[in-house]
Amino acid sequence: MLLGTWNLENLYRPGGPFGPKDKAAYEAKLAALAAVVTALDPGVLGVQEVGEPEALADLLETVGGTWHAALSAHPDSRGIRVGVISRTPLEVLADTRAYPAGLRPVQADDSGATSDGSGRGFLAVETVTPSGPLRVAVAHLKSKLLSYPGDRFFPRDEGERARYGAYALYRRAAEATALRALADVLLAGDGRERDVAVLGDLNDEVQAATTQILLGPPGSELGTRGFETPDQGDAARLWDVAPLIPADRRYSRINSGRRELIDHVLTSHRLVHRLTSAGTGADAGPGSQEELRLPSVGLDPAARRNEPGSDHAPVWVRID
Repeated sequence: MLLGTWNLENLYRPGGPFGPKDKAAYEAKLAALAAVVTALDPGVLGVQEVGEPEALADLLETVGGTWHAALSAHPDSRGIRVGVISRTPLEVLADTRAYPAGLRPVQADDSGATSDGSGRGFLAVETVTPSGPLRVAVAHLKSKLLSYPGDRFFPRDEGERARYGAYALYRRAAEATALRALADVLLAGDGRERDVAVLGDLNDEVQAATTQILLGPPGSELGTRGFETPDQGDAARLWDVAPLIPADRRYSRINSGRRELIDHVLTSHRLVHRLTSAGTGADAGPGSQEELRLPSVGLDPAARRNEPGSDHAPVWVRID
């Protein structure tokens, strides 16, 4: 079974302020997205940036076949939210934007306004696969793309840039902490006996402090000597599958010409030992050498409004 995550990049029907401007551009986007989903043939796929439930329904109709879908009821100010599509029925376990107990609201802008929860809700679902129950949490953490008062994407000066960079980091760290709390609920005390995955656009790379918050107890990462040595931390750990992705494909977005892996699949102890491969992009076949083609994005998110497909590549694992 293939398990993955994909940011669909502003999946809206045409005519609104954020989606494609006309039907032709919308249909081109759906066709490009559907081709990738068809090539992947996922059993379970976490998705981000779903602007309208109807648009996701249009995508699944374009792909064809029987699908089950669940979407968070907590979109951000633009209306985008996370969701899950699956070949098997889904049970929603949680849909929340709350910070965990003990974590105070964090400063969000120069006015002193605070954020008391994640900008986009976290969705947790359970489905039954041929290997048994699988619990999945899907998230889309605060973007590194900064916006400023007055809907600006460029700061007035470097002081403003630094402050708003800090505000975004505060929020992303708080959201990572909340997502880790949700993962603890799904692990239910022993990831050695439960298949659990955390999927999503974490908006930061593998070694970033925010991403590392999600891993739990250190010392047993993939590629280290401790990985094959069981210890008490295995009950709580999550493993980022990034080291399993071939080095030349270990990226999911190109930002101003620089490759970065900001979309992640993290798995529990029971699940990580049943992974057979991991990758990025639409070609999920063994030993694939197909080039990963992505556009390079800049500071203006509106620049790709009428472009087909997505500016992110899916990240996936195969499970035995």
